Amino acid sequence: MIRAVLADLHLGQREDRFGRFLATVEDLRRGGAEEVIFLGDLFRTLIGFPKFWDELTQRGLEELRRLREAGIRVVLVEGNRDFFLDAGEMDPFRDLCGAVHSFAAGGRRFLLDHGDLVNRSDRSYRAWRAVSKSPAARLWARTLPLALARGIVRRTEARLAKTNFSYRRELPVDDLTAASRRHFAAGVDVVLWGHFHRPWRLEENGREAWVVPAWLESGAVVWIGEGGEISVRESGEPEAVC
Repeated sequence: MIRAVLADLHLGQREDRFGRFLATVEDLRRGGAEEVIFLGDLFRTLIGFPKFWDELTQRGLEELRRLREAGIRVVLVEGNRDFFLDAGEMDPFRDLCGAVHSFAAGGRRFLLDHGDLVNRSDRSYRAWRAVSKSPAARLWARTLPLALARGIVRRTEARLAKTNFSYRRELPVDDLTAASRRHFAAGVDVVLWGHFHRPWRLEENGREAWVVPAWLESGAVVWIGEGGEISVRESGEPEAVC
């Protein structure tokens, strides 16, 4: 299976990016992708109930539907800006969703994780995340009146712009290294993180961990071939093959 991985698109955050997203979706089709994995933060905020979706979110979700209609599996890995992606209302737009995604290719085991919980020092974010994604928050979000729901989204976006920003200005290299080694010890060969918007890589004993470049800034798509080979294309051009 040929897979494509995109991290941190943040659609809606910059007005000039939706056209590039449409072009990227077309490249995924032409490139022969059989599974597309969005490694968290596809939109500024994505809550799994339609009353929270603005026009751009609906347009973006329709592109996911079209990918699925073309026979391409769509996987959503939960990011810090994603909430309740397992809701039934999301069924037309994704095949799988979860906190992580794993698969085997070319005899190697891959694990994909957004990475917002890597930094264990960011206690305020971890506490906020636990509350905002709790069953109580899900019930509250589902029962909110429409007008109030839209207001909550705006305030949530403002909160997310500030939450754990100080912990993302510098890569938490020690935490990334420790987390990667824990996965290596559990038998994972390749770990792909998102979230941090800047590249990082660790190679040890034939295993490797990456922070995937953010699509928002780079247009990067990580392609994983049937044999487990990895290539990165930025803005549609081949950038590296490993």
